Amino acid sequence: MRTAALSVHAALAQDTRLPSLVRGDQRLHMAEGLFLVGAGMAAALATAFFELRLRIPGHAILRAVFPMALGLAVVPRRMAGSLMALGAAGSAAWFQAAGAATVGLGAMTSLAVAGPLLDAALWRSTRGWRLYAGFALAGLGANLAALAVRATAKATGLDHVAARPLAEWWLQAVVSYALCGLLAGLISAAVCFRFAGRSGARAEEDA
Repeated sequence: MRTAALSVHAALAQDTRLPSLVRGDQRLHMAEGLFLVGAGMAAALATAFFELRLRIPGHAILRAVFPMALGLAVVPRRMAGSLMALGAAGSAAWFQAAGAATVGLGAMTSLAVAGPLLDAALWRSTRGWRLYAGFALAGLGANLAALAVRATAKATGLDHVAARPLAEWWLQAVVSYALCGLLAGLISAAVCFRFAGRSGARAEEDA
């Protein structure tokens, strides 16, 4: 049976750490849709205005993935990530156009693709380590996409003047972007979702 978009994702709904906030209806409620858009906006706000100052290339991915993981914990639905990505990318673009904040090309990329990658990685995910692996792979994919965009910007001279040159930046960045992406996904999953072991009931997924 074909799985409908925005239907309840059984594995996420079973393992969320916020079960009291989850609606069980298959029909998406307006409040749920608004919450997902708000989670995307929160990801954009965190990316634009909350600086961790770790000085590690690629660490900003946590600011994009964690609010979206929280959105999935409260509204565990298929394609919810794509809805959050619309809120995130739209908000970031508005910040940039209004001059309220500067959102770099890499950060904009991760905001735009993290949600759809979460949807893809978790589409047929079951529980336990597979659920955590889905988040980790989505974080990895989003950060590698951001890495590719940043590298292209540096190679073509579109990066800001004070940025490190590509030859000096690349070797460190390729490792740190990958590690930060994986860790961002795993940390977000661990905070927002329980780890259901093999003894737990397995979530049934529609093909």
